[in-house]
Parts: sequence; structure tokens; C-alpha cells
Amino acid sequence: MRRTTFVGTALTSALLLATAALGLSPASAASPTPSDSPASASSPVAGRGGADARTDEALSPGLLTAMRRDLGLTEAQAADRLRAETAARGVEGPARRAAGGAYGGSWFASDSGRLTVAVTDSARRAAVEATGADSVLVRHTAQQLDAAKARIDRLKAPAGVASWHVDPEANTVAVNVVAAHRDDAAVRAFLTRARQAGPVTVRTTGDVPRAFAAGTVGGDPYYTGNVRCSIGFSVHGGFVTAGHCGGQGAAVYGWDRSYIGTFQGSSFPENDYAWVSVGSGWWTVPVVLGWGTVPDQLVRGSAEAPIGASVCRSGSTTRWHCGVVLAKNETVNYSQGPVRQMTKTSVCAEPGDSGGSFISGDQAQGVTSGGWGNCSGGGQTWHQPVNEILNRYGLRLHTA
Repeated sequence: MRRTTFVGTALTSALLLATAALGLSPASAASPTPSDSPASASSPVAGRGGADARTDEALSPGLLTAMRRDLGLTEAQAADRLRAETAARGVEGPARRAAGGAYGGSWFASDSGRLTVAVTDSARRAAVEATGADSVLVRHTAQQLDAAKARIDRLKAPAGVASWHVDPEANTVAVNVVAAHRDDAAVRAFLTRARQAGPVTVRTTGDVPRAFAAGTVGGDPYYTGNVRCSIGFSVHGGFVTAGHCGGQGAAVYGWDRSYIGTFQGSSFPENDYAWVSVGSGWWTVPVVLGWGTVPDQLVRGSAEAPIGASVCRSGSTTRWHCGVVLAKNETVNYSQGPVRQMTKTSVCAEPGDSGGSFISGDQAQGVTSGGWGNCSGGGQTWHQPVNEILNRYGLRLHTA
């Protein structure tokens, strides 16, 4: 296996999502029927209030089937987990404020179905638990761990070092080394310097990360030059996607090779994000394509899922797959250079999936960047958090 960058897309238009699979052009689908509308009876229905109601809207049979397949859950377990994760997202902010300077990080614990918050001061535990979270006592604050990771970020990593991130559950900075290169002299020298930066744990991973780029394939969502990518999420005026899919000013063409728009901003490496303006008869909708595996999913916001939460991905090569959030703020060491502040997941992906949507329930999470492995033998995938992209370019997510 090799490391890969996934060339993918962000959700561009109602018709790119709702009609591409039907073989229709945007003009021919200008008046969608209930069967091909993103808000059809088989899709989540807008207008119901409350967090529980919004979670229930995301519990489509197809989504539950995908979670059963990829996470090994029964349908009831998948439904319960989605509801618990929605509750955990709501608790995370108040629990972090209650922890104050003693905050050591947080994660969703699948065994308890609750958010767990690490604190360095036992006197803070009661206040944290009053918010509805569980608490554990640790040695290092999140601020101390983030500072250690920032020091490691300033080191030049050899190819045998795949990535590094703060692991709040282990209360350490985890450095992931490709198993076949663990004994390389350059890797050992890097680890020596990394341990001087703060608390470090060394782990092995399956292969070197790579961006998931792909050659041109007819009928897929969008193209720039000879590269195929997947749309991530609609924003007002366009869509967001991966930066390695194209540079600023590059023209973008849709699944039918008609002109969509232009890359208005792009950053890779260091970051892996971009946004594309949409015009020429294309428009945007708050939908993630389900590819027939699940109904097309409405996007209602971008609340960030905690570590341990379930997450699903839509891409033009491997379509719909699910997994869990493994780490946040991870630096990924691609051959083109490091990319920082990435979220690592257990979701598989392959070339052509880059830029595609990561979604948890009905909340946008990020755009597919790269990883290692594939959807036959498994692997890991990173995404660039969507809120960072929105803030960087001053964009507004298109929501239902």
C-alpha cells in the first residue's frame, strides 16, 4: 500500500448532486420532481425542530445500513450512537469552559455513549460532570500538549514518519511511524528530537500517507486539467474542496464537461483546502450525495464531532463509507510537504475521492485530503476541517 491524496469535490449544485446520478444535465432538471429532489420523501425532511428531531431526520435506513457495515453495529446501536453523539457535541463547549485552564482534551467514549473530558485539577471534575460529561484526571493540559506538538511541527520529518497529533485520551503527543521504516536512522533521529519537545508516544501505521489524486474518468463530478475530484460542501456562491485538486485561477468542469467555475482560492501543502465559484447555469444546494447507498443527506450545520464519534464520507470513486474520528489537529507528512490541523479517521478512501464530503449526522465536518490503504483492505483517511476553510475565505455554508 502507498500513501495517497484523494482528489475530490465539495457539493456544488442541486443538479450536480441530485441529477448527476440520473444522467441529467442541469437544464433538464430545473424543475426536480419529488423523486429526484434533495428534499424528497426518502431524504431528511426540513422543518422539524429540536436536536433529537434533527438527529432522527438523519436516521435513514441507508445511513444505518452503512454504519452497520463499516462500524459493525446493529441498526438499533447505530441509531442510539447517532443520538448520543449529537448530545456529546452539545456538551463539549460547556464542559470545556467548566474545565478552564485545567482542560486536557475530550473524546466521545463509545462504551458509555458520553463525552469524556480530561482535567489536570481534581477540583474541576464536579463542574465538568455537572454539564453532563464524564471526567478523568490527567497530568498534562491540552495547552501543554498543543505546545509540544507545535515544537514537533518545526522539525523536518523524514518520509518514514507518517504523522503526529495530540491524543487526549492517552494524554500525549502520538507520533505515527511507518512500520517498515521504524529502524531507519533518519526516523530514529527525528524521534529523539521529538521526545525533547514534550510527552511523546511512538506508534506504527500501515503505510506512508499520500494525496488521493486520480486521472480523468468520464462522468465523474468535476475535473480540473487531467485531475478528477469530488465536491465537498456547498457554500453560498460555490463549493469547498481540497487544495491539491487545483490552484487559484484554474477552470473547473462538471461531470458532463460543461464549465462550472474557477478556483478562487487554494492552499496546498501546509493546508489542503480550496473554494470554487459556481456560475454558468450551475447552482448549489445543502446536500451530500448518497450514491444510492443512502439517500442524499441534507446539511444543517458544521458542529464539530468529538474524537471517537462516527463520521461518513461521500466521494466520486468509492462513494459512501463510514468510520470514526481517530484524532484531531494532526500534522500529515505528505511527500509534497506537511499539512497541518488535519482530522484523522478510520474511513477508507481511494484516488478520486479527494475533496469529498465528511459528515457526522447532518453536520458538515471537512473535505477529504489523503490517507493510506483502500476500501478493499482498509486504511485511514484525513480531512481538512470545514470550519477552517469557511473562516479562511469568509464563506457561508449552505444549510437546509
